[in-house]
Amino acid sequence: MVDLFERCYAFRRADEVKALGLYPYFHPIEENEGPVVTIGGRKIIMAGSNNYLGLTTHPKVKEAAMAAIRKYGTGCSGSRYLTGTLDLHVELEERLAKFLGYEAVLLFSTGFQTALGTIAGLVQKGDYVISDRENHASIVAGALMAKGMGAEFIRYRHNDMDDLERVLSRLPESAAKLVVSDGVFSVTGEIVDLPRLLEIAHRYNARVLIDDAHAIGVIGIGGRGTASMFGLTEQTDLTMGTFSKTFASLGGFVAGPERVINYLKHHSSALIFSASPTPASCAAALAALEILEEHPELVDKLLRNANKMRQGFKEMGFHTLDGQTAIVPVIVGDVQTALLFWRKLFDAGVYVNTFIPPGVPPNMSMMRTSYMATHEDEHLDRILEVFEKVGRELGLLSAEARERIAAGIAQDRLARIPESDRQVP
Repeated sequence: MVDLFERCYAFRRADEVKALGLYPYFHPIEENEGPVVTIGGRKIIMAGSNNYLGLTTHPKVKEAAMAAIRKYGTGCSGSRYLTGTLDLHVELEERLAKFLGYEAVLLFSTGFQTALGTIAGLVQKGDYVISDRENHASIVAGALMAKGMGAEFIRYRHNDMDDLERVLSRLPESAAKLVVSDGVFSVTGEIVDLPRLLEIAHRYNARVLIDDAHAIGVIGIGGRGTASMFGLTEQTDLTMGTFSKTFASLGGFVAGPERVINYLKHHSSALIFSASPTPASCAAALAALEILEEHPELVDKLLRNANKMRQGFKEMGFHTLDGQTAIVPVIVGDVQTALLFWRKLFDAGVYVNTFIPPGVPPNMSMMRTSYMATHEDEHLDRILEVFEKVGRELGLLSAEARERIAAGIAQDRLARIPESDRQVP
């Protein structure tokens, strides 16, 4: 007999990394001032947050959350379907729909839950979910949930529209299809080739869902996201997003045609069987939306900061990926180097996110840096200074190291998707 907990007791990898002093996760933040946080009693520059416009500490956002608690209490104690809908939820849905240029919006309690509830709420037995290989884990979970109910789940090469067409061309014309992609990919900061994706998807009668978690407040007119950036809002069937980044709160949403949103209200189990977003969360998101509408220059400042860092890393000789978003990955190659790099940055007063397999392909371990509109040049210059010092210490700035990393990335990107993920029934 096999004990379910046996694998838990056998898991030692995290303990081994902790023993080496290289563990980069679960470090508690004691104070948060936006660009600077306090960890372990030390002031550290934050270069890994998704607080893109720096609004989590904005006085207007904090006061809105506190005012909502005073008026509504701390929670709703019910699902949206039953006793958990407040006028605050409806107001936020209407304001977001107007901002994004869609007929309607539906709120969920988390961004992860939004993907689960939207995909599994729409896709049924005999339908198809077609997903980019590097989509966020929430999209994969939503597709797998739909698969468990009888749908088919197929993945195509990352941002490869020719491969997407290959997949779609082999599917039954009579089957309903949903193509899902990140708008801005959360690991690399790359932007989906939305014009081609829409053209191909609609040619094969497939609907399109774009996850703009890392795009709203970052790209597009006034921060309205991927579809806005390309002038394709009317052609983009559904857009989903989160409140945990630009909107300085917690929760998620999907925007689309009113009839589709109405259907999800009555068929999405993730919505129907979950407690609704808290009053404070909604009020904070509403306040953040108002600030974004009133101050679109924050988006420009954010992108100037990210572009400065992207250019700075390139000039030093680090391997970064071209992009136009707030996410700037610095790829270092192997796991051990990534963990050591993170530790040296942390000790020098800079906090970034370390991404290692299976979160990234085998040769793409990276420092995933991300920036805020509230970073000032003094913060950014210090980050660059520390990165250059650590990069030289670890031998990552030599021509040989750059070539090795580039070769590893190319190998990963060309790796064949497992047949189990590509097979068209």
